[in-house]
Amino acid sequence: MPAINSISADKLLKLIGTPGAPSIIDVRPPEDFAADPRLVPGALRRDFATVADWAPAFAGQRAVVLCHRGHKLSEGVAAWLRHAGVDAELLDGGASAWAAAGHPMVPEATLPPRDAQGRTLWVTRARPKVDRIACPWLIRRFVDPNAVFLFVTPAEVPGVAERFGATPFDVEGVRWNGPVRYFKSWIPEAPPALLFLIVPLEILGQFMRLISLSVRLFANMLAGHILILTFLGLIFIYESLALVPMLIPATLFYLFEVVIVVGIQAFIFAALSAIYIGSAIEPEH
Repeated sequence: MPAINSISADKLLKLIGTPGAPSIIDVRPPEDFAADPRLVPGALRRDFATVADWAPAFAGQRAVVLCHRGHKLSEGVAAWLRHAGVDAELLDGGASAWAAAGHPMVPEATLPPRDAQGRTLWVTRARPKVDRIACPWLIRRFVDPNAVFLFVTPAEVPGVAERFGATPFDVEGVRWNGPVRYFKSWIPEAPPALLFLIVPLEILGQFMRLISLSVRLFANMLAGHILILTFLGLIFIYESLALVPMLIPATLFYLFEVVIVVGIQAFIFAALSAIYIGSAIEPEH
């Protein structure tokens, strides 16, 4: 028979990730947690023995408490929380019932280290894009409601992560991800039946910028050479020296123009190629 002020695993599952989701507090003792070191999504680990110390932090909120089987520890902690002004319930059947129902659980080993206050710390590039906004939202809804996010200059993400013990995410570049992970990022998630078509297109797209620059530079150089040879060839085609005073100055003028245009194009090609290759090695600046 379900306890008073309890909630079923199925009902809690429907609430997780919603704006009105309760705080989920896992009070399993270390020996019980070691037997199954997985968390209900969004759950916070707390010591049941110190509930009087941390209960006021949840005052005015809704909370669901769970232990191994949903008996004495959940009952006691939920009662303490209600005494502290928390709308507290306990998970019927505890973590065992949640796991037996086949509901998703997060292995503790996959989560980043927590700080002294039990929060995970994350760092990513500033100038948020959609993915950098969505990731914190998902982490706070399904991983750690108290997660802290640092938005820093792109080039400083690895350094900040190392110095502050933060976990970086959405970091690009071969130097940070390694060649294997970087090249794997070129392959999108798609039905296996379409990979034979999508993968070559993705790989071609990565090189198309350099290919288009090369074709543009080659076309300008080739067109200039052809036009210069055309001017000089008219002298021999018509076998007339009378064309020399007109065609030679025109050829020299166009040669000068071609050198300038090709030089500018070559500079742009080198600069953009360096930018493209640099952005593949290091995070964007």
